[in-house]
Amino acid sequence: EVQLVESGGGLVQPGGSLRLSCAASGFTFGFYAMTWVRQAPGKGLEWVSTINAGGVGADYADSVKGRFTISRDNVKNMLYLQMNSLKPEDTAVYYCAKGPAHNFELWGQGTLVTVSA
Repeated sequence: EVQLVESGGGLVQPGGSLRLSCAASGFTFGFYAMTWVRQAPGKGLEWVSTINAGGVGADYADSVKGRFTISRDNVKNMLYLQMNSLKPEDTAVYYCAKGPAHNFELWGQGTLVTVSA
């Protein structure tokens, strides 16, 4: 059974940083691109970033480019999202997803990030 368990969310002030983690199990992690998406209060899912299976290529939404960095550890089956220079508009539940941006699968419960003074 596929499991994706996100962690690392919390309350942070504008301009602060957080590092999200996602522990993956139940599938061959290193074979799949992985994606982070988010859902702000009252809004739909928004794609944030995707990293390829080997971890050497990544894409970012314009809204986070230059501030967020996606990475992965295929030995530990872990996905990460380093978030710097956080803004109030980054407030959302963040989910890691199995697969690429155009065809991902959500399996986790997400982790809440709140950016507020």
